[in-house]
Formats: sequence, structure tokens, C-alpha cells
Amino acid sequence: MGYRGHIKNGAVEFEEPVALPEGAEVEVTPKVEGTGEKPVEDLAQVEGEIPTLHERFGHLIGIGNGLPKDMAENHDHYIHGAPKK
Repeated sequence: MGYRGHIKNGAVEFEEPVALPEGAEVEVTPKVEGTGEKPVEDLAQVEGEIPTLHERFGHLIGIGNGLPKDMAENHDHYIHGAPKK
């Protein structure tokens, strides 16, 4: 079950009254205005600064040492056992 609301003075304000027990754990997923129900992956997008793929995944560059030379072309073979291309 989910509840709808918005942020007011730094706190979540629900559209309808909600009776949750004190100390209940909740999860809040921000949404970008004008895009319906599409969730936002991080706060930078809420503030209008969408990080590049390099900024998000740059820490992974170069960590795949010792892979076969044809890994990109035949990844299904090496990962799932499919025939080589």
C-alpha cells in the first residue's frame, strides 16, 4: 500500500490522513514534476543536475583485467554459455 504526498518545510505531508505507528519505517521515492510516476534515481536529478554515465559509473572503468579479447562480442558465450559469434 502506498500513500501520496509532498514535501512541506522539509517533511512529508500526506494528501490524506495516515495512521502509521510511531517509529514505523517508510520509504520515500521522489518524482520529477511533469513526468507522472517515473521515480528519480538520485537527488541530483531532483535539483536539475543529471549526472553523466561517466560520473555515475566511472569507478568501474578498467576493473575488468584479464578478460578475453573478444569479450565484448561474445559476452553471452562467456557469461551464459551461448555459442560464440
